[in-house]
Amino acid sequence: MDSRGAADPGASRRVAIARLAAYAALVGAVFGALFFTGSLPSADEARDWGEGLDGWAYVAFVPLFVAVNFVIAWPILAGAAGLLFGTVVGTPLVLAGVVAASLAQMCVARRLASGHHGSLLPKRTRAVEEFLTEHGAVAVMQSRIVPLLPFGLVNFSAGLTRLPYRDLAFGTLVGALPKVFAYVALGGSLSDLGSPEAIVAICLLVALALAGGLLVRHRVALGRA
Repeated sequence: MDSRGAADPGASRRVAIARLAAYAALVGAVFGALFFTGSLPSADEARDWGEGLDGWAYVAFVPLFVAVNFVIAWPILAGAAGLLFGTVVGTPLVLAGVVAASLAQMCVARRLASGHHGSLLPKRTRAVEEFLTEHGAVAVMQSRIVPLLPFGLVNFSAGLTRLPYRDLAFGTLVGALPKVFAYVALGGSLSDLGSPEAIVAICLLVALALAGGLLVRHRVALGRA
């Protein structure tokens, strides 16, 4: 055990916070560089790159999804999978990638926290932490439905709580499935947004947004009660 860390837990906690801040700055810098240089790939560009892998695309997709998802939003990758593999094959591949990426991001946050997970989030977010740890997989499922709530934010925040990995994995597997299907189906139908598959995908996303909005409203009402 590091005697300095044991003697001054406050200093150890500050080091963990500094590591997390440095990591966030690094990811932000990489994303900013890609964005401002126009290097962020579109779904079509990701599809074309995947086609160049031929049969290896099926093997490499999930590992690449996990790595790239640290800086590129997963719906773009899901759309590329729809273009590359179609909805039937692309949906399970993207779902596997989303679950694996969630666990990877949670692991990174927990490693950077270095044993301080459960004590790094500010007091004003304590209710969120308690909700995650008390309700586990159900809380994760609900977070995946809420509109405009980035998956990555949930993953990294979960890494700073005592939420078990299995709860994040199961909650993501179940809660993310509808959105995964919708984005993959929509990506595969970009050339024909009037197709039945595209219409179903759009309607599903709208329904999920409405359900998520109602869920947030319900949670806020409970918090005020």
